[in-house]
Amino acid sequence: MPKNRYNGFTELGIGIGLRIPHYNHILSQKPTVDWFEIISENYMVDGGRPLEILDQILEQYQVVQHGVSMYFGSADPLNREHLKRLKNLVKRTKTPFLSDHLCWGSVDGTYSHDLLPMPYTLGAAKVTAQRICQARDFLEVPICVENVSSYAEFHQSEMTEWEFLTEVVERADCGILLDVNNIYVSSKNHNFNPLEYLDNIPHHRVGQIHIAGHSKFEKYILDTHDHPVLDPVWKLYGRAIEHCGPTSTLLEWDSHIPSFEEVHGEALKANRFLAAMKKDGGADGKRN
Repeated sequence: MPKNRYNGFTELGIGIGLRIPHYNHILSQKPTVDWFEIISENYMVDGGRPLEILDQILEQYQVVQHGVSMYFGSADPLNREHLKRLKNLVKRTKTPFLSDHLCWGSVDGTYSHDLLPMPYTLGAAKVTAQRICQARDFLEVPICVENVSSYAEFHQSEMTEWEFLTEVVERADCGILLDVNNIYVSSKNHNFNPLEYLDNIPHHRVGQIHIAGHSKFEKYILDTHDHPVLDPVWKLYGRAIEHCGPTSTLLEWDSHIPSFEEVHGEALKANRFLAAMKKDGGADGKRN
């Protein structure tokens, strides 16, 4: 049955990001991969090599779109030209859903090109949910919003991050792209319990999970996506699977990218948690 009763997401298996260093290997060796995630903005062009490669990938693989510049939390109106280009790409890829981040990043038409954390207020939740609904209505495809890693907080916040995430997705009636690495990074930077976060979100709305590596510094942790997943993040992933059941899972590796085999092998480590969940009798019953 559909993984997400509100949005019709299906469980796609374990995927990896489609990255330039792996193009030749994928096209020549045709490895067995459940699906690839693309960064939408890299392919929102009129022609050229990116679309040529993408079309070849689409002939053999499922592709899911992931964006980095919708800025659902910004106060500016949605960029209509951006939405038009995004919709053209949606039609090309036939992505079953698309995702972007629960953040803001633009003011009066000036873009920061960064994923800035939200103030966790009811007013911000209402505006963000409205923008998600507007985007979904225009794009005509389900949307998942991703929790971001953060390094600063707003004094104006009225609730926790997980309460804010829940408020937004319930108001927008949309899905969650649950990034367990981001939860871990933010929990260390802001001193909260990541298990409390995982235990108190609407698990039936989780349509996809991200895992990734991070880097530890003296006073903070940085979401770097440049090496294998660390043990505490795998443990959080296991907890997420206990709650959500088998869920489309993607490994992010975006810097110092090693061979395709190493990246794919790291992603496939998720199988041991999925197998353990199935052996123990499935999710905790919160998914309908």
